[in-house]
Amino acid sequence: MEPRIKSPAFTLPGARNAIVSIAKAAESSGVPRVTLELVNVRVGQINGCSVCVDMHSRALKRLGESDGRIFALGAWREAPYYTEAERAALALAEATTRLSDRTDAVPDELWKEASRYFDDAQLGGLVMSIALANLWNRLNTATRQVSGDWVEKYL
Repeated sequence: MEPRIKSPAFTLPGARNAIVSIAKAAESSGVPRVTLELVNVRVGQINGCSVCVDMHSRALKRLGESDGRIFALGAWREAPYYTEAERAALALAEATTRLSDRTDAVPDELWKEASRYFDDAQLGGLVMSIALANLWNRLNTATRQVSGDWVEKYL
């Protein structure tokens, strides 16, 4: 498998730095790093982005997460490994990624549940992280980026 072109994030001047700046702002919101990585993997799974699934699964492993938590992420609703706060973040990530799946893309009930665990700054960080994960997924899948050991240098 070969990429169609090099990622636009790396070829357009300033693009990667701009994305990384937004990511750092989102990471400073107070949402636990593990939660953000779980969200990144789940969004990548939904969008079929092998680079993001690979990269963020490795990041979770580096953070000391168990194989069970990483492997079961696609079935998080049925798996016993996730906290209620993580479940709320994952539900928000799925709804925000699958915007066209329902008329009320992010229902008030879902938002209210996330608000039980995250304050406004954290919710902003989560939404921004979800949006960035979707951006990376679209860049990677459109250009058919290929994952591999090279992702280690971006962790």
